[in-house]
Amino acid sequence: MIRGLFPILRPFLHRLDPEAAHALSIRSLALAPPLHPAPDDPRLAVEAMGLAFPNPIGLAAGYDKQCEVPDALLGLGFGFVECGGVTLRPQPGNPRPRVFRLAADEAIVNRFGLNSDGMETCARRLAGRRASRGIVGVNLGANKDSSDRIADYVALIEGLAGKVAFLTINVSSPNTPGLRDLQGEAFLDALLARAVAARDAADAKAGTRTRLLLKIAPDLAEEALDAIAATALARGIDALVVSNTTIARPPSLVETALARETGGLSGKPLFSASTRVLAQMRLRVGDALPLVGVGGVDGADAAWTKIEAGASLVQLYTALVYHGPGLVADIKAGLLERMQREGLARLAPVVGRRARELALPTSP
Repeated sequence: MIRGLFPILRPFLHRLDPEAAHALSIRSLALAPPLHPAPDDPRLAVEAMGLAFPNPIGLAAGYDKQCEVPDALLGLGFGFVECGGVTLRPQPGNPRPRVFRLAADEAIVNRFGLNSDGMETCARRLAGRRASRGIVGVNLGANKDSSDRIADYVALIEGLAGKVAFLTINVSSPNTPGLRDLQGEAFLDALLARAVAARDAADAKAGTRTRLLLKIAPDLAEEALDAIAATALARGIDALVVSNTTIARPPSLVETALARETGGLSGKPLFSASTRVLAQMRLRVGDALPLVGVGGVDGADAAWTKIEAGASLVQLYTALVYHGPGLVADIKAGLLERMQREGLARLAPVVGRRARELALPTSP
């Protein structure tokens, strides 16, 4: 039913302001009866971070910003859902308009600025979930006006650990001034040291195990990747998410006024750069640290390439705006077709097998 409705609804939704259309979709999911997708083919199952994912396709942070509909999203067939970004205190984000569709590129530029209802409200929503099954995580961001951003992350971890399966430290949003500075080696080491200590203390108190992930930008120099890989491994985080939106504007982008808007670019034009950084990170961490591949995933081919570049798990968001929720089932079916052709019973042998090739600047 969802697959059939989207082509009818898309022209209407795309006539709306993008933020209004987004709010309408969240409201619709909140009011819809629970969805119960068919069980995934066991060949798609992935073991990562000590968690059993029914399939490797996840929803990236940025859609369910306020932790309102994680169970409805799992009902669309995702293997996991990442809510947020959530900030410690409520903040409105940047002035509107702050999100722009680049339809010819199947891309989006956004400068939301981490608009958030705040940790306390989001924690209450997560505690009130109708179902506790399924893997749900929360993306964490620092408040724009925070005088101690590391303290923000520590408080967020203390408040949300044990309520979800994983927490992602987002130091790569381009829309909060100075946030990406936390990717520097000294800042990052201090941040991860305090974050891991806070997670361990909160989990010990609650008797839970919350995975801690780090999300990085695609606009990093090689030496920055070296430092991030070394610090992440030394501090014992559970996975790296590669990558966030880009502040760059690829030459292939259709030249329009909207393409020149400030903010982070997501969608198809991000695929090459984000996949290259993913592969470069795989060469640095090997199989010692799981990677989540994000950026420009719009079908089974793109998801397969992310896995070959080194991703154990894959996330998408922008492609849903253009292809609808039926895309999730299409990607899973496409992955199974490729596995069938190669005689594979699981995805693990595919992970990272083309990392060296895809890490090169000339890789497609």
